[in-house]
Amino acid sequence: MGVSLEPSNGNETDIIRVHYWASARAAAGVKGDDLSVEGPITLSEVVRRALALHPGTRLPEVLQVCSTLVGDRPVSTDDPGEVIVRPGESVEFLPPFAGG
Repeated sequence: MGVSLEPSNGNETDIIRVHYWASARAAAGVKGDDLSVEGPITLSEVVRRALALHPGTRLPEVLQVCSTLVGDRPVSTDDPGEVIVRPGESVEFLPPFAGG
């Protein structure tokens, strides 16, 4: 896992793990982030917090074109303000890949 940029009390259930793949990883400069939470938050809040951890990067532009998974559930076409991410879940940002 990447660098944890937010403090955690050590309880895995109080963390949302954010994973960046390919160009998202390059833009963020890390494999992922651990977001400390006190309960469920929206995907919009996950994105807001992830972007705040990487100011001055290309991450905002890259995340706009990414497919998004919450756990193993694709949510790219859902309204991020209505997608709930619970502590213990992971969010994966997958940029478009060339080839197939």
